[in-house]
Amino acid sequence: MSDNYAMEQEEIYSKVMRAGRRTYFFDVRATKAGDYYLTITESKKFTNDDGSFHYKKHKIYLYKEDFHEFKNNLDEMIQYVINEKGEEVISERHQKDFKREEQSSYNSNPSTQEDTEQNPETNFTDISFDDI
Repeated sequence: MSDNYAMEQEEIYSKVMRAGRRTYFFDVRATKAGDYYLTITESKKFTNDDGSFHYKKHKIYLYKEDFHEFKNNLDEMIQYVINEKGEEVISERHQKDFKREEQSSYNSNPSTQEDTEQNPETNFTDISFDDI
């Protein structure tokens, strides 16, 4: 077992936040010297074509000397978004009770090639660079 693995296992305090396909883990860990630092892990679930799934993880290590500046920047960015766009969620995809109406409409009234050519928006897929 490597020292890095042993250091990663030294969890002191943890919280989990689920957000759709993403889960965020906030973990206080201890260094070899006994000091504390924070890790923030984003885990996102992806489903394969065969129905199996896998997770992609991204981790941030945040040390005490950076806490104050990190918190100030995070608070500033959150406040900016709220001031510019408010707290209401604009994208329906991120609402907990969202159901895709276009899928049920599509199944009951399938479009033809002619319909797709006349209305190119029906052939549009919304992607986010965060999803890539």
